[in-house]
Amino acid sequence: MPLALELAAARVKALSSAQILERLEQRLPLLTGGARDLPERQRTLHATIQWSHELLTAEEQRLFARLAVFRGGCTLGAAEEVTEADLDTVQSLLDKSLLRQTQERFWMLETIREYAAERLEESGEAEKLRGRHAEFFLALAEEAEPHLRGRPREWLGRLEQEHDNLRAALDTLEASTETQLTLRLAGALSVFWYMRGHLVEGGRRLESALGADERPTGARAKALNGVVMMATYGAVPKPRAEEALALHRELGDARGTADSRHLLGHVLAEEGDFSRAQQLFEESVRAFEELGDEHFTLLATYALAGMCQELGDIERARALDEETLRRARDLNNERLEAMALDGLSGYARDEGRVEDAFSMNRESLRYWRDLGDVQHELDSLSRFAANHSVAGDAELAARLLSSSLALHEEMGLSVPLYQAGRNEATLARIRGLLDDAAFAEAWEQGRALTIDEAVALALGEAERDA
Repeated sequence: MPLALELAAARVKALSSAQILERLEQRLPLLTGGARDLPERQRTLHATIQWSHELLTAEEQRLFARLAVFRGGCTLGAAEEVTEADLDTVQSLLDKSLLRQTQERFWMLETIREYAAERLEESGEAEKLRGRHAEFFLALAEEAEPHLRGRPREWLGRLEQEHDNLRAALDTLEASTETQLTLRLAGALSVFWYMRGHLVEGGRRLESALGADERPTGARAKALNGVVMMATYGAVPKPRAEEALALHRELGDARGTADSRHLLGHVLAEEGDFSRAQQLFEESVRAFEELGDEHFTLLATYALAGMCQELGDIERARALDEETLRRARDLNNERLEAMALDGLSGYARDEGRVEDAFSMNRESLRYWRDLGDVQHELDSLSRFAANHSVAGDAELAARLLSSSLALHEEMGLSVPLYQAGRNEATLARIRGLLDDAAFAEAWEQGRALTIDEAVALALGEAERDA
């Protein structure tokens, strides 16, 4: 029973061994009137936590209970703002093994947090603390959002670390009548959900928030953009995209209108209406330029290049991708640089410059992996499969392609139209090089790979037969 012993050992400075034993013996019999169906180990652990809690000062007990409002731990700053924690009391709970610390985060073992949560409910402060917790994490999400663009690693990592707290904040707001705050939080998290591949969860959260409050507000308009972002490559949300654009225009929100126009362009592209999508992306480039937003100007330029390519204007498409790469490097915008490299790699592959394509894709995939951008990682696996199929390595191409498709399925992600076309061509080349038995074996091997294993295989960091 390591935890019970640890809690008891934390008291050796204040109590003798005999006193510890006496107090434990006084606590354990009280369990006989409780839940008899609980395992003895669990009942004994609960008694030990209860005993340790009773030895706390009133101030320590109050903070112990309040800290249960956090899910997955918290920073000292969050604890200070939400629970009015002071460093001395935090240190005391650490010394008593009721609180843990890993680098800059403080957290509780789940068994201890559950006990603390019971005390929080008994205190009468639970609703107030949950409200302060939700306010704190709404502010964090809205602070983070503008940073999720050119070099978003730090803020993406911070939001991922706080994802359980952000979920809890959404739960709190959804359970209350604060429907506009729910829309604000869900809308602010949309880019994070999109970039980290939480599309199913994000879409569900956004649709729930939209269904709870249909007032034509800025918060609703932004959440509509978010739900379109979640579903761009799935069930095409054209009505939501059109509603978002109309509402932003009605509100006179130039920035929101530009975002909605850009997203509607992606929806139309996914429907195969490349001409109309091209027109919207042309308008988006101009709108973002007028707003002085260089990041989204390049994002729209990259999308415009894709439409030019789909419509057969390869010369202009390549020029736009080259322009995006140059400007992204000038701005030190790593994300747009990686996207432009992916775009340019396709021209190299189609021209038979496979080594150039591999070089560009390796550079971009290392970035996507470091960023944790799941959708781009899966797209990169498809690109590597295409490269290998052109180079004649059909077995490796089959493994990477099947891995990409299986991981899409596993994560509940749809394959974008542009990627599906590439995959069809890759599969045709593979089937022309492998017999049925060799193809089936390679395909099944690819389906068994985790995303980390598949990325390592693509980058040449793993043995092919490992």
